[in-house]
Amino acid sequence: MNKRAFTLVELLVVIAIIALLMALLMPALRLAKDQAMGLICVNNLKQLSLGWFSYTVDNDGMLMGGHRVRNANFKDKNCYPDGFWINPPHDAAGNYTSNNPPGVLEDKLRGIKTGKIFPYVKTLKVFHCPADARIDIPEQLAHDSYSVAGGMNGEDAYSTCKQYPDRVAEVYEEIRSPANKFVFVEETDNRGWNMGSWIMNPTGDCWIDPLAGWHNDRNTLGFADSHAVKHRWQDDRTIQMNENQTFGACHPGSPDLYYMQRGYQSGKY
Repeated sequence: MNKRAFTLVELLVVIAIIALLMALLMPALRLAKDQAMGLICVNNLKQLSLGWFSYTVDNDGMLMGGHRVRNANFKDKNCYPDGFWINPPHDAAGNYTSNNPPGVLEDKLRGIKTGKIFPYVKTLKVFHCPADARIDIPEQLAHDSYSVAGGMNGEDAYSTCKQYPDRVAEVYEEIRSPANKFVFVEETDNRGWNMGSWIMNPTGDCWIDPLAGWHNDRNTLGFADSHAVKHRWQDDRTIQMNENQTFGACHPGSPDLYYMQRGYQSGKY
């Protein structure tokens, strides 16, 4: 019995069909992957927000320090009596280790594990968004994907060593409408770990810090009442700012800027 082989034309047709199917499937697969990573990120910020809130319950309403300094004085009780939600990178002896050179990932993880919030979440995975690729970049090795908003007992545009305590909320009762005030944002810092806290102008038409651009037209936020959401941006300028990591971008009339300003804790009450 003669066996008929495929002709060259038939093989090319089959290959073309497979290529067409792959071209149709790949965007859907990428979208599904992005949605899965976004859900993980929402869950991470839900756990962090709950841990942050639980700390306030256990400490008479005091907010844990939302700032992260980049110097050897991170244990200074005069400047930072509340301690930090996450500490900066440090070695086993407690000495600050800089990110230039990038430093050791173990030191950065130690900074997370010795922070005020870690006893309430107890797992390092919660601090890392799966879409944050900095952990695979030798010059960065960043594990921390999130920052605290400056108005939540963190820094603001001008303060150092808690120089201007009236510009931040220090206790929970100073937060007006906690369900509408965000505590955690996604932030990407190219210096190897997220230094300081995330800040913005509470009024006006200009941003200060960009957000991370890991989820296309969305970002995840964790709020003071312990819920988390994935917020979709309406302004293409916001998406470009986040993707390009543009600082101080001015976007007059941006609904995204106004949304974040309404949710940003600015001073007491």
